[in-house]
Amino acid sequence: MTKKEKIADLNSEALFADGFDDALIGYDASSFCAVYDYTNCLDILHKRDSMTPEEAHEHMEFNVVGAYVGDFTPTFVHTM
Repeated sequence: MTKKEKIADLNSEALFADGFDDALIGYDASSFCAVYDYTNCLDILHKRDSMTPEEAHEHMEFNVVGAYVGDFTPTFVHTM
């Protein structure tokens, strides 16, 4: 079972960020929403879309992290 399938099994209304499957790291313990590693998302944008680090960061902030699409919007975390 893939990570997305497991999350969808726990929360059939969970939403996912298109194109960032490799950055999916788990789910929120209270709402079972998808959780992504922010840095991995930046790496995907850099490699897949040939964005500079600055372009990738701007894209993430305005088009991904800033996009609220309902109660089950994915979360993006900075790991330490």
